[in-house]
Amino acid sequence: MAVEGECVPDHRGTLPGRGAYVHPALVCLDLAVRRRAFPRALRVQGALDVVALRRYVEQETP
Repeated sequence: MAVEGECVPDHRGTLPGRGAYVHPALVCLDLAVRRRAFPRALRVQGALDVVALRRYVEQETP
């Protein structure tokens, strides 16, 4: 979910607007960032900040 230029996790799926799925693994997140998948999937211009999403994935992975 993109909120004010930042890609944020929406684990409940309740935020309004367009969302995108990424497997909760750092390898998958890094690949999605490298391929610029989030701006394309969320239909936004420019790069998105993924710091909050990275923190969430780090907490979710053992």
